[in-house]
Amino acid sequence: MNADQVRQRIEAGLPGARVEVSTGDNVHFEALVVAPQFEGLRTLKRHQLVYGTLGDSVGGEIHALSIEALNPSEWAARGG
Repeated sequence: MNADQVRQRIEAGLPGARVEVSTGDNVHFEALVVAPQFEGLRTLKRHQLVYGTLGDSVGGEIHALSIEALNPSEWAARGG
């Protein structure tokens, strides 16, 4: 699985999300996910939502995933 495929799956599972994914080896990934669905949620729940979009790929094709999950107002406060 490559970074674009991971991005597409996250976007499909979190409509309206802004997603950036990078990888150096197609098994270890870093994702920035800005989604309105994260509003009012703690970090753990946000990460669970992202992992849920990837299903069984996590722990399989995706060996490791580092997630930065922000809601739109948090992203805007960072200048995004």
